[in-house]
Amino acid sequence: MSKNLVIVESPAKAKTIEGYLGKDFVVKSSYGHVRDLPKDDMAIDIQNGFRPVYEITPDKRQVINELKKLAKTAEEVWLATDDDREGEAISWHLKEALGLRDDTKRIVFREITKNAILNAIDSPRRIDIDLVNAQQARRVLDRLVGFELSPVLWKKIKSGSSSALSAGRVQSVAVRLIVEREREIDGHKAKSSYKVTAQFIVDGGKVLNAELPKNFPTADEARAFLEKCRNAIFTIRNLETKPAKKTPAPPFTTSTLQQEASRKLSFSVSQTMTLAQKLYEAGKISYMRTDSTNLSQEAINKAKDAILAEFGERYVHTRQYKTKSESAQEAHEAIRPTDFSAKKASGDRNEQRLYELIWKRAIASQMAEAQLERTTATIGISTTPEELIAQGEVIRFDGFLKVYMESTDDEDEENKGMLPPLTIGQVLHLDTMKATEKFTRPAPRYTEASLVKKLEEMGIGRPSTYAPTISTIVKRQYVVKEDRPGQERAFKELTLKNREISEKNGKENFGSEKAKLFPTNMGMVVNDFLVEYFPDIVDYQFTATVEKDFDEIANGRIGWQEMIRNFYGGFHQNVETVQGSALTASKTGSRELGIDPRTGKNVYAKLGRYGAFVQIGEATDDEKPQFANLRKDQLIETISLEEALDLFSLPREVGFFEDKSMTIGIGKFGPYVKHDDKYVSLGKEDDPYTILPERAIELIQQKRAETAGEALGEFEGKPVSTGKGRFGPYIKHDDKYISLPKGETIGSLTLERAVELIRQKRETETNKFIREFPENPSVKVVKGMYGPYISIGKRNVKIPKDQDPAALTLEDCLRLAGEPAAEDKAPAKRATPAKKAVARKK
Repeated sequence: MSKNLVIVESPAKAKTIEGYLGKDFVVKSSYGHVRDLPKDDMAIDIQNGFRPVYEITPDKRQVINELKKLAKTAEEVWLATDDDREGEAISWHLKEALGLRDDTKRIVFREITKNAILNAIDSPRRIDIDLVNAQQARRVLDRLVGFELSPVLWKKIKSGSSSALSAGRVQSVAVRLIVEREREIDGHKAKSSYKVTAQFIVDGGKVLNAELPKNFPTADEARAFLEKCRNAIFTIRNLETKPAKKTPAPPFTTSTLQQEASRKLSFSVSQTMTLAQKLYEAGKISYMRTDSTNLSQEAINKAKDAILAEFGERYVHTRQYKTKSESAQEAHEAIRPTDFSAKKASGDRNEQRLYELIWKRAIASQMAEAQLERTTATIGISTTPEELIAQGEVIRFDGFLKVYMESTDDEDEENKGMLPPLTIGQVLHLDTMKATEKFTRPAPRYTEASLVKKLEEMGIGRPSTYAPTISTIVKRQYVVKEDRPGQERAFKELTLKNREISEKNGKENFGSEKAKLFPTNMGMVVNDFLVEYFPDIVDYQFTATVEKDFDEIANGRIGWQEMIRNFYGGFHQNVETVQGSALTASKTGSRELGIDPRTGKNVYAKLGRYGAFVQIGEATDDEKPQFANLRKDQLIETISLEEALDLFSLPREVGFFEDKSMTIGIGKFGPYVKHDDKYVSLGKEDDPYTILPERAIELIQQKRAETAGEALGEFEGKPVSTGKGRFGPYIKHDDKYISLPKGETIGSLTLERAVELIRQKRETETNKFIREFPENPSVKVVKGMYGPYISIGKRNVKIPKDQDPAALTLEDCLRLAGEPAAEDKAPAKRATPAKKAVARKK
């Protein structure tokens, strides 16, 4: 057995590290955390200093048993989990679960390279109990909040349900930010003004764009300005050219990587972290959970060498960045490549795209500033003292821009182009001047990236918490992430051309959203409840202060139990007060909208066990009220009486097709159009309340085309036909069924494409088996989704990792499956009915 056992938390990490260490080391994975608080119990002894009661998680019992066996035979055990609080806690839990000594060696590294691993082996330390306690404090505090507060939400808000609602420090604050932004947007009253822009034609037919630096509040004032310009002479009154420079952004921290990957690559926060984890475990980048912008001197030197080799001396400008966050650990590094000379990191497309982003940002941070020249032209108007301004920018030396330019959340940011040649006193020919009505806009809704940025600015959460926080609030249906179409709005535009002023009314689409976070009715009700009855939990300053307390624990300045005690007393008292109050679910998330003019009954918008709904009438013994579900984009607090009554308009008849009526309704599987006693689902983009007859007919015809089975022709002398079954559209040939790939329809299918799919299916089936045995056809070695296995009769047997599937013999397969060899098998004697009867009597 090996002298040294190294334990990491990831199998991919274990494989990479094992390649760097010699034969005296074996590297095994714990597969993440091995102990935790039980799910169905608080498991915290509040009376005895908030002592947590941990258990080995059920799925890790076998892992722990295997590690125990290895640890007993090893001369030395090395704990090599990640270099942060979470990793420190995993090492401590491993020590406790495996019964290791207190002086068990703990090694840390920020990148998985040979030098980093060997240096870590040369300088081991012990487990840092302060870091463990900081993570333990976070876990205990979050368990106390969740375990005590969630039942209050079940009872007071969504009676009868205990699975969907939960509360937590960071997740509740994140929901509050989204809810408050939604209300800010809803309360925004757009104000219009008129922006004046002009286009001049200069020598050589080049265009000079300019604008008035102020807007006019009304159309009359804008028209008056254009009138002044009707017969005006325009001249270049002043030209001002100033040198400018751009400085590169620092290398990535966890949050800036999440933000930039969202903006540039359209990755979700969790997708970014999953890809970064894989790159780290493969030894391609440094550790991906960090709030430091610092780079080691070794990394700076390697970046310099790469810049010199590719771009030359002029492009080198090494610098060290200082992290703004007070809690940042400068001993840690920013996210960077482990090898700056490597441009390719993975065969996976998205991993490669993320790696390139990290490489460019890190390289650019050590490159020279970009040298610019900004020119401002002031254009005088002979008939009025107002002046127009034209601006342009020229890059004199690209510097770091040769590699990378940071993106921003500012949707209005424009890259200013170069101005045509101009001279002071030059007379300009006006081509067109426009005064266009513009509207003020509210603050934008949060994307995942901008929410992470906001949380970080407020000091709420830490690098490891952002991805799970966003996943949790979406999973709990407090928030939805989706695209939403905009609305149409009219605007006015005045145009001066050839000394004539014309006016036109146009239409524009505004408010369209792409991958934005919207609060749900449930999210708004839960947020309001917490704000009113548990203000500390959703208080921004309080939540940020708790994070600082965790930092103090990590630095050994305060005890974790003391910190928990200071929080728990008031919190627990508040929980008991609210639990015992007369507050009921009917007082939360309910709003009276007015009177239904048809029935004269009250109309309410409410939150129920299955979501938000509208109710007409009261629930009494004599009469049952009418109910209708809110649409996904409607909120209890903003829906109007008219909008609520519209929800009762379904089912509705939209017209006739083939002399039969078409009815729109909403059923168990969503909105539909019913025609000739058949139901056709509406598309995601179709609104059942506004859909037109033409669209309903189109959907009916599409459904017919997809479901109609028809012969396409022949292949190999046998018919090829199509149809639609339980699992979707298919091709049938030679009594075999081949499903159509996603995105393809029966209506667009040709015989050539069908034959191509038949051949692909055959090839897949042929390559499915790694090995077959003619002497025993019931035994096969098969490629599976989760690895190779032996198929023997109706049983599947997993093949051990140390066995080569392609080299297995029939005898090997029978042995691994626990079957006797063919020659050892005796034919089974079948019991007769008489013998069975005797056995039953016995």
